[in-house]
Amino acid sequence: MELQIEHGWYARDWRTKYFSSATMKARLPILGWLPRYRRAWLQMDLIAGATVGLTTVPMALAYAEVAGLPVQYGLYSAFMGGFVYCVFGTAKDLVLGPTGIMSLLCASHVHHDPVYAVLLTFLCGLTQIAMALLKLGFLLDLISYPNILGLQDIPHQFFLQLYHNLTRISESRLGDVTLGLLCLATLVTLMRMKDIEHCSGEAPTQSHAQILLRVLITARCALVVLGATALAYAYQQAGHAVFTIMDVTSQGLPPLRAPPFSETTSEGAVITFGEIAQDLGGGLVVIPLMGLLESIAIAKAFAGQNDYQVDTNQEVFAIGLTNVLGSFVSAYPVTGSFGRSAVNSQTGVSTPLGGVVTAVIVLLSLAFLMPVFRYVPKAALAAVIICSVAPLADLHTTRKMWKDGGEDLLPFLVTFLASFWEVQYGIVGGVAVTGAVYLFNFTKGRL
Repeated sequence: MELQIEHGWYARDWRTKYFSSATMKARLPILGWLPRYRRAWLQMDLIAGATVGLTTVPMALAYAEVAGLPVQYGLYSAFMGGFVYCVFGTAKDLVLGPTGIMSLLCASHVHHDPVYAVLLTFLCGLTQIAMALLKLGFLLDLISYPNILGLQDIPHQFFLQLYHNLTRISESRLGDVTLGLLCLATLVTLMRMKDIEHCSGEAPTQSHAQILLRVLITARCALVVLGATALAYAYQQAGHAVFTIMDVTSQGLPPLRAPPFSETTSEGAVITFGEIAQDLGGGLVVIPLMGLLESIAIAKAFAGQNDYQVDTNQEVFAIGLTNVLGSFVSAYPVTGSFGRSAVNSQTGVSTPLGGVVTAVIVLLSLAFLMPVFRYVPKAALAAVIICSVAPLADLHTTRKMWKDGGEDLLPFLVTFLASFWEVQYGIVGGVAVTGAVYLFNFTKGRL
């Protein structure tokens, strides 16, 4: 009888621990907001999701170029996060997908090989899920927060890239340079108009012209790429190959299949899983950690701005699951995007359902627009990349670190300088210095 009572108590305690309402909402955050979903929220989510979708498609194409992969892989990587994060994510503003930093890191390890990229995605996802299950999200607190000239075969290292660009400047294609600068000027102009609009404040009521201007500013990347593509198509049809275009892209949705664990080369040689893992090397550690750092930092920033809470371990799990499932649709590793999350927040997204709308737009683009994407000029994508990463250079943050005592300035400088050679060297160096500073302060406090 005592055993039965004890066993009954244990069973009730087990059910309370794992299947209580609070626990289920923590594991499946969608259960917290979906039952109280309002019709007004749907309108805001549709608008925000569509706006982000128009931004995501051209950026995904551009970032695939940065990663050294065929452009369709950028779109393959851009939709799974919308579906997974809607169910498991805790930050309504966060948008998961390919980013500039992750694309650069992947380029250093996947060697232009989609098989390497997809397997890297799967292994990164497993690492991130394991960290979530072991509740290791607190470790993230130890980490401090294509060529526009038309040249080919340029190295990724900054100094080598600068050297090759300068020594081969005479090989630049006039069409690519002209189109790239024109796209860059258009994007910068629209961005400046956005800044002027913010400084002037918003009127209580807006005219149709103001609404149209806001649409143009928000969808500037899509509009610039669309205009450049139309121009390139016109020249191609006239028989003039003035611009360097994508030329070849696969059509349709990606196949649903397990990630490859080996590869057979064109010569018939088999590259085993162990050999691929050895080639990926430090990327198996740096890329999943960098993905978590970037995504969680963005989620916390927007959570603080919009007054809600995020669960770090749940975020780690959501990103990991996105990567694992993404590997089944040929995605390369993804993380949170600051630029697209900012667009999501500014357009008034109410719930993570906005990400589903964005994902649907990406899928529709894959299904119906891939034949058009072959005419996208690479110079236009280069302009999109430059304008998307340029705002990340913030001197105000450096000055703030100096005023706050300079403790974070040393890891910042190590990361900054080492990244000129390889981004992963900068990240590893910054982590090592941050850990050393933390241990020094800890031991000094104990003595």
